[in-house]
Amino acid sequence: MTGVVLKALVVDDEALARARMRTLLGDCKTPTVHCVGEAANAVQAMEMLQHQAVDVALLDIHMPGADGLALAQSLQSLSQPPALIFVTAHAEHAVRAFDLEAVDYLTKPVRLERLQQALQKVERYIQSRRGLEANLAQDDVLIIQERGRTERIPLQQILYFKAELKYVTVRTASRSYILDGSLNELEEKHRADFVRIHRNALIARRAVRALEKHFDAEEGEGWAVRLNGVDELLAVSRRQLAAVRELVSR
Repeated sequence: MTGVVLKALVVDDEALARARMRTLLGDCKTPTVHCVGEAANAVQAMEMLQHQAVDVALLDIHMPGADGLALAQSLQSLSQPPALIFVTAHAEHAVRAFDLEAVDYLTKPVRLERLQQALQKVERYIQSRRGLEANLAQDDVLIIQERGRTERIPLQQILYFKAELKYVTVRTASRSYILDGSLNELEEKHRADFVRIHRNALIARRAVRALEKHFDAEEGEGWAVRLNGVDELLAVSRRQLAAVRELVSR
């Protein structure tokens, strides 16, 4: 995060304490911090955070009304909760603070060096969280190694997976790919988006267009599913028929 400025919110019921913290934050060099707001109580803090995303919230614990620990619990309901640093004159709440996944716990009067250490922890915490989000985003694509090249295929483009001997055909509306993998592994990883219709096929739930009577030369009379984006029919096994019927009826 070199060169990135952390956005901070200071929450303390004492105006002098807020002013001192703002001064300390302004003196921080590694990392650089910009105090984007301050609040005198939990209600003000929550109102600000509805409109302003911050990287770190520095919370006093003893405040009128909801204290800093209660505010920390409320912050977890935000879509992007900030990292938490508790700042207090009372050390007895440290265990509870770390139960709330605080990044650090500072006792007043706060020293600049100690504050910078805490903010460096915040920087590492944010890097770790962004790395996790990036890994989760990998679940939205399929990585295919084919003919000496690597391709990233968005899951939203994939219509079905079909097992063919020792490989899996990956079909989009525009073309087919070959994947060296297991249909069972694909089903386990992507069951939220794909459903098994046969021992050899998974289809995209969103792509289902119709369920039709179908005659197969090997299996005789049966059922097949038609997908948006491709002309071919895919056989549905008797075991999976009820699940596919439900999917079509939605």
